[in-house]
Amino acid sequence: MATIDSREVKSSPLYKRLGWLLLIWLGSVVSLAVVASLLKLAMYAAGMRTH
Repeated sequence: MATIDSREVKSSPLYKRLGWLLLIWLGSVVSLAVVASLLKLAMYAAGMRTH
């Protein structure tokens, strides 16, 4: 049977946690922009242009 270790877990400093949060948010925004640009390019190639 497995036992749970009762040692205290230290969390990372606040600046590191905020840095990861910012990095993940920025990555998601950039990936969304890339997907939107690819969709726009595909629609333009299919002849769906705005005049």
